[in-house]
Amino acid sequence: MLPAKYRSVLVFFGTFWFYASFSHGSGFRHSTILDPHGKYHLKWRFDRRTITFEIEVETRGYVGFGLSPNGAMALSDIVIGGVTDGRPYLQDYFADAKRKVQRDVQQNYRLEYGRENNTHTVLAFSRDLLTCDTNDKDITESTVRVIWAYHSEDVGPSGPVYHGVNRGRKSMRLLDPGSKPNITSGTDFFNLQSLNVPVPYKDTTYWCQMFKIQKVQQKHHVTRIEPLIQRGHENLVHHILLYQCDSNLNESELDASHECYHPNMPDSFLTCETIVFAWAIGGEGFTYPPHVGLSIGTAIDPVYVLMEVHYDNPALQQGVVDSSGLRLFYTPELRQYDAGVIETGVWVSLYHMLPPGMQEYVSEGHCTRECLQESLGQEMPSGVRVFAVLMHAHLAGRAIRTRHFREQEELQPLSHDEEFDFNFQEFQLLKEERLLLPGDNLITECKYTTKGRQNMTWGGLTTRDEMCLSYLLYYPRVNLARCESLPEINGQLKFIGVKEIQVPVTTWPFMIKSPKKYSNLSFTEAMDKYRWSKKRGKSFNEMVLQLPINVRCSRWGQEEWSIQGTLVSPPEVKSEVKPPSMVCRSASEPHSGGVLLFTLCLTYSVVQACFSL
Repeated sequence: MLPAKYRSVLVFFGTFWFYASFSHGSGFRHSTILDPHGKYHLKWRFDRRTITFEIEVETRGYVGFGLSPNGAMALSDIVIGGVTDGRPYLQDYFADAKRKVQRDVQQNYRLEYGRENNTHTVLAFSRDLLTCDTNDKDITESTVRVIWAYHSEDVGPSGPVYHGVNRGRKSMRLLDPGSKPNITSGTDFFNLQSLNVPVPYKDTTYWCQMFKIQKVQQKHHVTRIEPLIQRGHENLVHHILLYQCDSNLNESELDASHECYHPNMPDSFLTCETIVFAWAIGGEGFTYPPHVGLSIGTAIDPVYVLMEVHYDNPALQQGVVDSSGLRLFYTPELRQYDAGVIETGVWVSLYHMLPPGMQEYVSEGHCTRECLQESLGQEMPSGVRVFAVLMHAHLAGRAIRTRHFREQEELQPLSHDEEFDFNFQEFQLLKEERLLLPGDNLITECKYTTKGRQNMTWGGLTTRDEMCLSYLLYYPRVNLARCESLPEINGQLKFIGVKEIQVPVTTWPFMIKSPKKYSNLSFTEAMDKYRWSKKRGKSFNEMVLQLPINVRCSRWGQEEWSIQGTLVSPPEVKSEVKPPSMVCRSASEPHSGGVLLFTLCLTYSVVQACFSL
């Protein structure tokens, strides 16, 4: 038992520490709203080893926060806490495969502080990024599905009561380094905003509208792009993509709006292929590095752009009208470099095909050394520097990485996401800029799941089609728009037994001539007719990855580099480099567990027990 004078000192220090800790809220760099009604606010910050959260929820009961492998409750890592009689509490839980919530034997979440008023509960807690606990989910640079819940009652002796409808999920990148919105007051901006869009009464809608970029008398740089999400629609607007269109379009196309990928949409929408910018739910906008900007106002800059807004309406709300969009800040004070975008990966085509029923299928899109040697060799022999990457696939996508090779040696990936979510896509700012040299080559590797699908999945524009792309933000800008590849078709046809196609080719998709079982079928119908199995699908995948590839190496507009259309062999990868991994702490390694113990000791009911240890 400690002498009374020491107990007094400890209690005083503990109380001082407890209340002083509330002042740290301003140190949270990242924040978002998790629920559609603005009742659940999340803030967080992180360093190399730990992450700290603060949640503010409109309830006087318990609040729950979790990390899920797929957005569902099963196998989730969960923390539940609240404030009772002025005393904060926090427990580390997990959900088993049957969604039953159980208390974790290894308590890895550390309560930092908690408070409650007449309407809200605030809790702050921290944990290691990697805990070595199989019931905890590692926090990495990949996308994570955050789940949340709250209840009007606190946790009782029998555990938390069911939360009911007060729950949800959101995909985020918790370890996104982010970009500071260092925009000075008075900086000019213009909005690209779809006004009064009647959101259809269905689960998913993609809405497109054409705009003309702000007219300026001289060259300017866009330095930051922010989302303009209509208040109350934070969970309705899932992502916004901005595409550069043909600069020779007719002015009459301006402000045309229509559902994207629809048979009746304007033909001009099809000229908008290259992504200029992307934002997704949970994103906080993007600030270009201080030495780089998006150029507007010159002859080679974007004139017309197409904005695509993805509305997610699983509750099938009716009568919703939305006016969301983007705000672009621009300045005549020019940066040192113009930013450019290179589209890399698999050339979007029906020749990119995925068999049905596959737990995992891998596609590779090559930005070949031949393309980079010709384009960068002429435009920028000293190379360009990549500072951000957007990785893009559709609903079957599960993981993407952009691999980088130099002189047959693989470097660390430019970017990677082992838990890709189609509903969460935005440019990822690299921690360090990466030099891309003439003669380097890139491989955009996409992993898919087609389990549950009965027919082939084709490369294409709609969400049920697939893509495998990486968009590289880089400087200085060069005349290279696309650096992609596509596996040649003959080998894919031979795999299913096609012997001859009908020539001359007069229809698309082209028709099969022999054998008889495929006669007069299009090649897509023949592929669907083939009796696929998991074993055949795996063999097909292995074969496709070895096929010669068609090179796409194009300039801006309709121009091409001379290497475009040639057939080359895919590079031989001698060894594979995985993304750098963090090493989790041993459970026995001392860290801030003492702080956790001291926090628990701050309630009067356990003070004596703690001080008598």
